[in-house]
Amino acid sequence: MTIPLVNSVVSWFLKKRIHQIEFFSKYPNEVQHELLFNLLQQAKNTTFGKEHDFSSIRTYEDFIARVPVISYEEMEPLIAKSRKGEQQLFWDTPIKWFAKSSGTTNAKSKFIPVSQESLDDCHYKGSKDLLCLYLNNNEDSQLFTGKGLRLGGSKELYQENGTVFGDLSAILIDNMPFWAEFSSTPSNKVSLMDNWETKLQAIVDETITENVTSLAGVPSWMLVLLNQVLETTQNKHLLEVWENLEVYFHGGVSFEPYRDQYKNLLPKNDFKYYEIYNASEGFFAIQDRNDSSELLLMLDYGIFYEFSAMDTYGTSQQKIIPLIEVCINVNYAVIITTNAGLWRYKIGDTIRFTSTNPYRIKVTGRTKHHINVFGEELMIENTDEALRIACAKTNSEIKEYTAAPIFMNGKDKGAHEWLIEFKRAPESMEYFSELLDNALKSLNSDYEAKRFNNITLNHPTLHIAKPNLFYNWLKHNSKLGGQNKIARLSNSRNFIEELLNNNQ
Repeated sequence: MTIPLVNSVVSWFLKKRIHQIEFFSKYPNEVQHELLFNLLQQAKNTTFGKEHDFSSIRTYEDFIARVPVISYEEMEPLIAKSRKGEQQLFWDTPIKWFAKSSGTTNAKSKFIPVSQESLDDCHYKGSKDLLCLYLNNNEDSQLFTGKGLRLGGSKELYQENGTVFGDLSAILIDNMPFWAEFSSTPSNKVSLMDNWETKLQAIVDETITENVTSLAGVPSWMLVLLNQVLETTQNKHLLEVWENLEVYFHGGVSFEPYRDQYKNLLPKNDFKYYEIYNASEGFFAIQDRNDSSELLLMLDYGIFYEFSAMDTYGTSQQKIIPLIEVCINVNYAVIITTNAGLWRYKIGDTIRFTSTNPYRIKVTGRTKHHINVFGEELMIENTDEALRIACAKTNSEIKEYTAAPIFMNGKDKGAHEWLIEFKRAPESMEYFSELLDNALKSLNSDYEAKRFNNITLNHPTLHIAKPNLFYNWLKHNSKLGGQNKIARLSNSRNFIEELLNNNQ
């Protein structure tokens, strides 16, 4: 079978799924309701199911009355038992794998259960649907005439008490069908190498001679790899290395701080960027249109969704609502019930809906990674966009950043302190700071109110980070590569103080 024919056949097969996507988009609440009760039925005889009397749950109201909203720390005792090989604790089928997730920066390691159902009906299904939607929108795609370059985690899998843990990407690679490796690069052997810096050059050496048609990975780490490709090949841009490259599938962190750098690496007007929203806990949403910043919430992956508005999240006034009750342009914390046995579980992400017909979202940040010390409710979505505006007006480029509050001290008012590593610094940091402040005011009315006449917040303080400050911090803390990322915003000063000390 010739390569063009293979491309046509695979594309046809993947696009068959589009009708099911259209179905849950048309009947979202019915699909979610049926899914919830299927999950309850399957887990009714587990330890968790018996403790919360799943068998007698008949309505959503019963569900919320019987099952509490929980954090990882509250579920950890059951997960610890499951990691020792005990089964039927919170899911009906065997839990063999645990995705080790350290969260952002120095957060405590988490071990997220991964069932066979969540692999097949969520993570792998999401990957196939990403291709389905992309191909449906791009009829002339030649995606399968070449290979996809995937950049996953840099950790191997580890066995313990009959169960296995490691990065989610390592679990996915280990469980992929054998034929999947034929359409991707680098090889599984290289993909699962443990040392990031050794692995980086190995990926470059193995992929520069391939016909790469797509890229997939976290923007920050993919950028490191692609710059290494150009350094090794001595080319000016990536299309001189891979002339048939047509799309970059990205997720994990906001793409906005890196967009201009990618445009420089990929100077092709019709090059496509497709965003996904996934995590160790599941695959949640996919960009379903070309040149869009909105993601379609995928409703038939074995995940039941609930939400809590961030203005009351974690307070006595907190209210948990199902999908049918959400409103557009409200920041919500995401709560999930899944086919891996997570029940009303707070994943720590925040989103806002841009549409309810169909349900489309934008990821806005993390419940623990925003700044709200002075009532300013500053989200990562705001800071990413403000930095993009400031960079565009000063012809500068950013590699990494973090920000934290300067707390009030006596009569001294508060402020925000920024540490920014530039790839290309602005000529005037004073002007850049002014642009950043004004952009934040235009994007966030709460921030604007607190900054009005310096009523609560003084002008932000900005520092330039020395080259590779963030990278070296990650390396020192054994967090290079994979899904590790920098905390953009924090309500405490712990992280920024450590970095400022290293920046001297």
